[in-house]
Amino acid sequence: MPFSRLLTAFALIGLTLPALAEEVVVYSARAEQLIKPLFDAYTKATGVEVKFITDKEGPLMARLKAEGKNTPADILLTVDAGNLWQASEEGLLRPIQSKTLATNIPAHLRDPDNEWFGLSIRARTMVYNTSKVKPADLSTYEDLANPKWKGRLCLRTSKKVYNQSLVAMMITEYGEGKTEDIVTGWVKNLATTPFPDDTKAMEAVAAGQCDVTLVNTYYFGRLMEKTPTLPLAIFWPNQNLKNAAAGVHVNVSGAGVTRHAKNPAGAQKLIEWLSSPQAQNLFADVNMEYPVNKSVAVDARVASWGSFKQNLINVKQAGTLQTRAVKLMDRAGYK
Repeated sequence: MPFSRLLTAFALIGLTLPALAEEVVVYSARAEQLIKPLFDAYTKATGVEVKFITDKEGPLMARLKAEGKNTPADILLTVDAGNLWQASEEGLLRPIQSKTLATNIPAHLRDPDNEWFGLSIRARTMVYNTSKVKPADLSTYEDLANPKWKGRLCLRTSKKVYNQSLVAMMITEYGEGKTEDIVTGWVKNLATTPFPDDTKAMEAVAAGQCDVTLVNTYYFGRLMEKTPTLPLAIFWPNQNLKNAAAGVHVNVSGAGVTRHAKNPAGAQKLIEWLSSPQAQNLFADVNMEYPVNKSVAVDARVASWGSFKQNLINVKQAGTLQTRAVKLMDRAGYK
């Protein structure tokens, strides 16, 4: 067969083959039931298929490192700015420039170097026993170190990244010396040894074992949906301080494009979509979190807890100071 006819034959064969559908691959530390509805909605809206693998953040980052340039992952999706910062520090993410993300996500909820972006807000605040504590008795995180709370405080273990990030943010706000004094005071006021999770700490408060604790708000929402008669309520601390940045300590779940993404453009489009009004309600509401996009209304269940001013320190500090926070908690005897 002449060469020209051979080329024509190949061309005709090519024309008969269906075009491969675009896909984006996500490594997610968020549970499947929380992200699948989002990815299904994105596929329906765009035709882009989203494949995902779920696991804990540690194994996912280890997998990315081991796979290197051969990784199929285009996006790393995880919880807590401390984890996102670690992924960035280990060279697992790439910076992207996006006017959409800069518009949709407040500056303190995204990486200053544009390697990761918060997609939902999780507030770490106080939950108290309504039969034993009045809102007027509560004020700030640091006040929980006051001797008046001796034997009345419950906490989750310091081993969880949520508390490590909280203390790291406090170091940024108050300095290491004052933060250590606060955490030492918390330890002195504990009613019992720290609990393995937020839910058990709240259950102890409801049972009268202690009067107040610190939790991520979505744990409160889940527990109260299950048992709405519990004598528990949320209090928003640090609302009336002179420091302009002061407020409730917040963290994020978020995402970044992987360094060796095969489809970085598609990955960026998916993250941009997740920050959009049409996706934000889905992303935040399914886990009773807060949308990062200020143009999006808060879920009615979450709105019922009341509004609050959030701390405006960049959440990157949750990672930058995490090692110092862990050492500080060890010195304070916070187990």
